[in-house]
Amino acid sequence: MLVIGIAGGTGSGKTTVVNQIINELPTEDVTLISQDSYYKQTDHLSFEERTKINFDHPRAIDFDLLVQQIKLLRDGLPIDQPVYSFAAHNRTKDTLITHPSKVLIVEGILIFSHKDLRDLIDIKVFVHADSDERLIRRLRRDIQERARDMEEVLQRYQSTLKPMHDEFIEPMKEFADIIIPNNKYNTVAVDIVRTIINERLS
Repeated sequence: MLVIGIAGGTGSGKTTVVNQIINELPTEDVTLISQDSYYKQTDHLSFEERTKINFDHPRAIDFDLLVQQIKLLRDGLPIDQPVYSFAAHNRTKDTLITHPSKVLIVEGILIFSHKDLRDLIDIKVFVHADSDERLIRRLRRDIQERARDMEEVLQRYQSTLKPMHDEFIEPMKEFADIIIPNNKYNTVAVDIVRTIINERLS
């Protein structure tokens, strides 16, 4: 199994890059895991307390479970991937049965911040976009898809998103094998990643 990690700041365009790569590969050859599915369970907290969690800090992620499940997939075993609700700020009771394949793509803002996880990743891709572009994308996504209001998104950006990006995400560029500037549609860099994948698979 070839494990590819795709990291970058919130709103950098990671999902677009992931989709560009996946669309060129046979469906049965690719498994996708999102770091967002592995936010820690918060059953012990009230909803009000959950809204105050710093979800952009590495301690919000259950890296132990994520690493364990990637190892199981590499060993050819299926996993019960958690399902996370952004509306409830908590995992749901559901899980998603995920099967191993030739290529595993792990996507998330913090995946390069954890050494054990980094060590499992064969190709590390960092998607870069400037901060204004990332903020605009984050605003659109959180308002349209996650039922947030603009004031909440901007407050969270100033208090946690930007400081966490500067501390835990941007410095992780040094671990990247490939950096994709994604202010515009970048086909060349994505083609390079796809070429590497095809070479490894053949």
